[in-house]
Amino acid sequence: MPDLSHIVKAYDVRGVVPDQWDEALAELFGAAFATVTEATAIVVGHDMRPSSPGLSRAFARGAASRGADVTEIGLCSTDELYFASGKLGLPGAMFTASHNPAQYNGIKMCRAGAAPVGQDTGLAQIRELAERWSETGLPATDAAPGTVTQRDILHDYADYLRELVDLGSIRPLKVAVDAGNGMGGHTVPTVFEGLPVELVPMYFELDGTFPNHEANPLDPKNLVDLQHKVRETGADIGLAFDGDADRCFVIDERGEPVSPSAITALVAARELAKHPGSTVIHNLITSWSVPEVVKESGGTAVRTRVGHSFIKQEMADTGAIFGGEHSAHYYFRDFWNADTGMLAALHVLAALGGQDAPLSHLVAAYDRYAASGEINSTVDDQAGRTAAVRAAYEGRDGVTIDTLDGLTVTTTDWWFNLRPSNTEPLLRLNVEARDARTVARLKDEVLAIVRG
Repeated sequence: MPDLSHIVKAYDVRGVVPDQWDEALAELFGAAFATVTEATAIVVGHDMRPSSPGLSRAFARGAASRGADVTEIGLCSTDELYFASGKLGLPGAMFTASHNPAQYNGIKMCRAGAAPVGQDTGLAQIRELAERWSETGLPATDAAPGTVTQRDILHDYADYLRELVDLGSIRPLKVAVDAGNGMGGHTVPTVFEGLPVELVPMYFELDGTFPNHEANPLDPKNLVDLQHKVRETGADIGLAFDGDADRCFVIDERGEPVSPSAITALVAARELAKHPGSTVIHNLITSWSVPEVVKESGGTAVRTRVGHSFIKQEMADTGAIFGGEHSAHYYFRDFWNADTGMLAALHVLAALGGQDAPLSHLVAAYDRYAASGEINSTVDDQAGRTAAVRAAYEGRDGVTIDTLDGLTVTTTDWWFNLRPSNTEPLLRLNVEARDARTVARLKDEVLAIVRG
């Protein structure tokens, strides 16, 4: 049988089109998805990549062939698909490769209520069926074919978000938004309509070839245009969305990036003000400031592995109101525990517009430590290099080591995490300390071992 492990990742399907997968395989994935979820109806959406409409339609055909009625919502952001899954109570599939280059595409899948589908929650079975059917063809079924209908839910999505965050009484704000030619160009105008906001749009034209820059705000070079625009126009804030607009990065009025950990802490404080004593989830790479602010705000902080399936599961298990990751994924109980950068952005606008200080002053209380950001190293032996780093620090006075996700080494003054990529031959290093000099020293020490 064909081996689809090269495109079926830990949390989703992702690969080059048509070299690694195509519409024929998308149809098999659709049939397998309907079979594994036992769905009688599903919802499907797609981003602006050239291959997305065809792949999405093929998936819908496959699901309908197993008897599932398909609601196609067309062009949408990933969190808009999660909204549809939650609001309609249907399993869903989003066709996107997020921030990957134009030749890539993928599928993010969820069960009804936006519950995640990962390797342990159905994705492995979907892969197995798609592999088998690639060889044998789809088996016959007694089920009558499902229907395929279209529905526009963009305004419902926008209305729902604005109900969750009151922006009616904020001071007027000038907001620069870089959509990166991704789905933010589709969602932002509708979500921001009628708000006391002067919108400065950048790259709102939907173009899956990404003619201006990669739609990956995690890479600093992709923020440069927005930083310049904020300074040039005197904007109060800049927002940068990734390709499928489920992540949002924030730039302050000086044109400086705001740490996603600081945004996590700010939103956590706001959510805990509404829901005192609740739980907030953070992954192990977010700043020490996050659990500190959660505790100061009367909440309980729970540390978890990196990755949306782990965060969503922990939120479901603990009843958490909010969760944040260092990669600018933000999860809300009020949004079916799913991640939505747009809702996080509205929280930041509400906090900024609810007082008179500039954004840099507002977030200073939540940005307490020096950090390296994520540094990637290409290595041949992820496990061996990680073991070498562990050996170098294990047994030192005051050092604690844990392996919840990769290797985390901690003292009272600093910590670092070294974690293998799930999809590439990379080790990812994050360092945080009480001062920048210590960050620089640790970064050099660890990278010397990793890169050998």
